[in-house]
Amino acid sequence: MVALTPEILVVFLVIAGALALFATEVVPVDITALGVVVALLVVSEGSQYLQSVGVIADSVVLVTPQQGISGFASTATITVLAMFILSDGVQRTGIVGILGRKMAAFTKDDENRQLGATMTLVAPISGFINNTAAVAILLPMVTDLAHDGKTSPSKLLIPLSYASMFGGTLTLIGTSTNILASELAAGLYDPTDARFIGLEGGFSMFEFTALGAIVTVVGFVYLFTVGRLLLPERIKPRADLTEEFQMADYLTEVEVREDSPIIGQTVRDALVQTDFDVDLVQLIRGSETFLEPLGPKTIQAGDVFAVRTDRDTLVELMDAEGLDLLADVTVDEAELETAERAENLVEVVVAPGSSLVSQSLRTSAFRQRYDATVLALRRGDELFRKRMDNIDLRVGDTLLVQGTADSIERMDANRDFIVAQEIERHDWREGKIPVALGIVAAVVGVAAAGILPIVASALAGALAMVLTGCIKPSELYDAVQWDVIVLLAGVIPLGIAMETSGAAALVADALVDAANVLPAIVILGLFYVLTAALTNVISNNASVVLMIPVAAEAAVTLDAWAYPFILAVTFAASTAFMTPVGYQTNLFVYGPGGYKFTDYLRVGTPLQAIFAVVTTLGIYFLWGLQPPA
Repeated sequence: MVALTPEILVVFLVIAGALALFATEVVPVDITALGVVVALLVVSEGSQYLQSVGVIADSVVLVTPQQGISGFASTATITVLAMFILSDGVQRTGIVGILGRKMAAFTKDDENRQLGATMTLVAPISGFINNTAAVAILLPMVTDLAHDGKTSPSKLLIPLSYASMFGGTLTLIGTSTNILASELAAGLYDPTDARFIGLEGGFSMFEFTALGAIVTVVGFVYLFTVGRLLLPERIKPRADLTEEFQMADYLTEVEVREDSPIIGQTVRDALVQTDFDVDLVQLIRGSETFLEPLGPKTIQAGDVFAVRTDRDTLVELMDAEGLDLLADVTVDEAELETAERAENLVEVVVAPGSSLVSQSLRTSAFRQRYDATVLALRRGDELFRKRMDNIDLRVGDTLLVQGTADSIERMDANRDFIVAQEIERHDWREGKIPVALGIVAAVVGVAAAGILPIVASALAGALAMVLTGCIKPSELYDAVQWDVIVLLAGVIPLGIAMETSGAAALVADALVDAANVLPAIVILGLFYVLTAALTNVISNNASVVLMIPVAAEAAVTLDAWAYPFILAVTFAASTAFMTPVGYQTNLFVYGPGGYKFTDYLRVGTPLQAIFAVVTTLGIYFLWGLQPPA
């Protein structure tokens, strides 16, 4: 049994702090990951200094400076970065939209067809472009498909997220988790120990495709049967957005009388002077309708403002000098749409890596920045319709936004958001479809054939996307989800510290000792369950970094093959179904589907249990638990 040393104790303290911050998201996960690097380096270097001046007897060295920053230059981090660029190049061609329209023509109003088409489209796509990107692209199409086919979006969006996770298990490049696990596995390889056979060089492109195909089929069957019955219908088909966000009682019209003291003032100055808690949705002046930006416009007699407010402010407006509250007026979505476009009232989801995360609508100057007004905010099953300006935004928050056609199109092209309705875009590069698909095929083929390692192949493909015009140089940096890159770079040194300090061996020994009466296959399944439970609470990449060293050490303790244990952890970290925070794609659909936290528990828990059994048995029958002779 490994003894508890100061190094192990400090690693456990760092892990405990990181887990708490990952789970609560008091600060963004990438900042937590950077904090992990800083903590490891400060303890290591600081304790050596204190030892050198005689303050302490022994230093506590967890990582060297080179190991501490190794995550920024790791092949996993660089490969994931390149894959973001590849995915973006494909996305900008509009190919997924073309497939989505063909899907809509096929499914019509048949819910079974809609469900089947959604899953069979997203799963294979997720195997070859990052699965989070696949869901971001398909989310608006599936939402519109549901409404057009008279189906609740709630019936299709969780399956969209889950099926993207199924597809991510088909290839090495399906998820960042697979790529990270491959590098961690390669780092554990010991040529002198037969128990580490198969880890040299990490995973190949299609190494676990057979197992991925099995879990994908099982997942499809579940969602078509039990899962379909468990899925809620939170949002009505073709629901008016004002009805969906329970806005009808809070949208009304106010007319400026000829004796109003605010005539001649700009809208911005009048709002400051009156101090009403209202959001201006639109200005109606005669036969003309104006949307954002309204602030610079000069108020005239007879102007009619559509406003969003609360009941108390409605009473104040009734008593306000020079203003008339138009009687029996309700403003619905149809009235808010302009004659030219029907896309001025939309739902947008705050995307991972968005510059709005941890900012409020006020501090981000949302109205001025995007020429749009936020009418309501939905966070899971919580709905905010007033006093939203000071709420700090989180990834997955869904905003009901009113803006001009141009502002909505700009938001659709902005990586800060995922617009949950399909928007007509004029910047798709459809002429580049064959080129982009050819580049992805070449990246996969070259890596699969062993001609180049995946990091070299992916980087070459990313460069090719730029050189061929699939993605412009100015778009390159926006294509990368930098919070994921920083997260990867930050947690990799934690895995190194767990291994070098002996913390992984200590945990592995404790787990094996606690389950010493169980057969090895049950312990293999136990690692799947533990990793899945962890992933449903914290980042999938963080959980794989924490669990792979432990799984490898447990295999050594059991005198078993490390490969199947690492594979179980990898699959568990790539398939988190039980919470909206367990996987980014779950967050993407949380708001647009109108889901509650308990919906994920109800639909995802049985699927997680089924996958634990299927993955464990699949690994056992495909690879066994002992190294090949």
